[in-house]
Order: sequence, then structure tokens, then C-alpha cells
Amino acid sequence: MSTDGKGFSPHRATRRELMLGAGALFAWAYMPKLAQAEGRDPRLLVVILRGALDGLAAVAPVGDPDWVRLRGDKGLRTDGEYAALPLDNFFALNPAMPNFHRLYQAKQAAIVHAVATPYRERSHFDGQDVLESGIVTPGGSETGWLNRAWSVLQPADRVAARQAFAVGPITPLVARGKAPVMTWTPSKLPPATNDTMSRLIDLYRHTDPALAKALEERGALAAIVQGDMNGMSPKKIAATPGVPGAAVRAYFEEAAGAAAKFMARPDGPRVGALAFDGWDTHANEGADHGRLSALLGALDGAFGAMESNMGGAWKETVVVVATEFGRTARINGTDGTDHGTATVALLAGGALKGGRVIADWPGLSEQALYQARDLKPTTDLRAVLKGLLRDHLRAGEKALARDVFPGSEQVKPMDGLVV
Repeated sequence: MSTDGKGFSPHRATRRELMLGAGALFAWAYMPKLAQAEGRDPRLLVVILRGALDGLAAVAPVGDPDWVRLRGDKGLRTDGEYAALPLDNFFALNPAMPNFHRLYQAKQAAIVHAVATPYRERSHFDGQDVLESGIVTPGGSETGWLNRAWSVLQPADRVAARQAFAVGPITPLVARGKAPVMTWTPSKLPPATNDTMSRLIDLYRHTDPALAKALEERGALAAIVQGDMNGMSPKKIAATPGVPGAAVRAYFEEAAGAAAKFMARPDGPRVGALAFDGWDTHANEGADHGRLSALLGALDGAFGAMESNMGGAWKETVVVVATEFGRTARINGTDGTDHGTATVALLAGGALKGGRVIADWPGLSEQALYQARDLKPTTDLRAVLKGLLRDHLRAGEKALARDVFPGSEQVKPMDGLVV
């Protein structure tokens, strides 16, 4: 990636960059002044799930009277072979996420449901741009909100800046800005996901037909291989060498674990970002024993790797997991879900006030659905992010509204997310 020598990309992220960007850790060697005055050394890690997460499959509203009518036997239940993990009297967690459930029970994890960015269309690329830039209009900024947030914090002790740490070949937009960045590529690279392949084919069909044809042929071969996975449990998929589920889990765990190790160091970065691709589940979603279940299991492994590799620093850490938008409330004709609106944000870390699902629940009746198809958004994701940045890193509210999320004066930071 071309930069201006300061780690700043002078152009809007291309489609290919958005798909390949994996992560960055800022290594500016200081902590926020207010945090140091309080005797704190906070860490914040942002994880972007690219492709749009089905929030209803990750955290099911089993207490909603319209849940079974909406999803039928494709919806998670709290009984049966793939019983969901109870969170409270209304919500239950996907059974592929025992690590997150354990953290939740220890009050070190929380969920914000029916959440969305301001974006209301259904383009992955524009949705990801809005999510990562923090600007309402797609293409509105060449820098990301996380980098801008770090730049508005007053340093306690400014030390000569070192290069930041990046996972993968391209720094994601959310982390782009003034901080210099170096790259590191995990040894366990995941296979190309179906949605990544389809987007690359669409991109190259008009510019490089030969390459598009080659990608299509590769996808056909992959489909034959993946056909052997039908009916396998998430545990078996994750434990079987050579199948995509095992490779994805290994990649998630290595990338997240490496980020945690660097952030745990006394002289390491304090703010960072990772991006995981593959969440576009148009067909054969498999919330209980299929592709999505395997992905959620891989993400759950990443939570475990982050916690263990943070060590003592975990108590001052917050991890926030977000995606560009949700998926349709109903299952489609190919046992998948299409592009939707509201979804979930997953929070973890020892600095959280966890053990709760935060939701202004809109309901799942026909009248309650957004555009008669999606979970209605009732919480602005920017409120969650602003609350964490203000209360965990001590960013000022004026700077958050003016510099980090411009034009968000009416979106108040969410209170009480951290201890």
C-alpha cells in the first residue's frame, strides 16, 4: 500500500483493500494523560466482522413471542441437541460460543442488540466504509475513527513514536491516519471465503474476464470439497485438519492472540484493530451446525486467545466486535439470510460492566420489522463506541462529536459500559 511516509493512505480504500485489510495496532508509546492520572493503563481492541453478521443467529431473542414464527426450526432454541446458552430470561447465545458465555457469566462480556451504524442501504463496501470511517456518507473520509480518536487524546508521556503493528497486508480503514504502520502476516492463513470469492469475481468480471473465470473455476472446486462438510458438528469442523473451519479458527486465534501479546507488553500498543472476513451468509447459513456456527466458533476461539494472551492486562482491556450491518430476519429460500439492518455488537474484557444484554428491543412482529424484512435498529453503534472512548480512554465528548464521529452531536455516548 502506498503511504505518505506517515502511515496515511492518500486514497479511498479500494474494494480489494477493504476485503484484504486485516488489522493494525497503534504503537504510539504513551497512555492518555487522564488515564495515567487515575492510575490506569487501558487497552482497546476493535474487531471488524466483514460481510454482515446475523445478530439473531448469534444472540437469539428466544423470549420474543414471534421468534419461532419468524425462524421456525432454523432458529436457536434453549433445548435440543444444539441448545443455545441462556443469557437472561429473553436472550440466548449461540452454542458455538462457550468462551464468550463464560466471560459473560463472569461479568466480563456484554451484548448490545438491535444496533446499527447510520447506514441504511445494503452495499457491503459502502457499509464497511461508514462503519470504519465513522462518517455517515460512504467515501467521506480517508482516515478511520479509531485513528482519529487516538489522535485527540492528550498524552501523559510522549515517547518517540514507533511503527504500529498490522496483521495482514493492508491496514483497515478504521485504523488509517497519522500513526505509522508495519505489517505482519500470520502463518495460518484462512482459505478464501465464499463471499470474498464472489465479490472478487464480480469485481474482475468487467476488468479481467480471464481472472474472473479462473476464480469461478476455483470456487466450483471448493464447493465440491465443502460438500463433504454437510452434517458435521461445529466441534468436528473445527477439529478436522484441512477443512475451512479448522483453518479459519486457527487464523482467528493466531491473529487475535498475537494482537493481545503485543498489547499486553508494558511498552506495547494500547489501541488496535483487526478485521475478519467471511460473514456473508446468503446460503446454507447453518446457525446451529453449519458455516455460521463454525465462524462463531472461530470468533469464540479468538476471544479465548485474547484473554489468555493479555494476561494481567486483561483487567484493563475492552474488546468491541462490530459489523457493517445485520441480515434479514427471515431465512431465505436457500437456507441463508440476505443483507439486513440491525445486528449485535459484542463486548468483552476485564474493564467491562458485563453480564448483560443491552437492548431497546423493537420486537419481531410483522409491524415491528424494519422495511418489513429486518430487525429494526434502536441503538446507534456510534453511541456504544463513543461511550467506550469517553469512559475507557477518556476522550472528550466535544472531540468525539467534532473529530472522531463528525456530525454526531445528537448521538450521546452510552453510559455505564465500563467499571
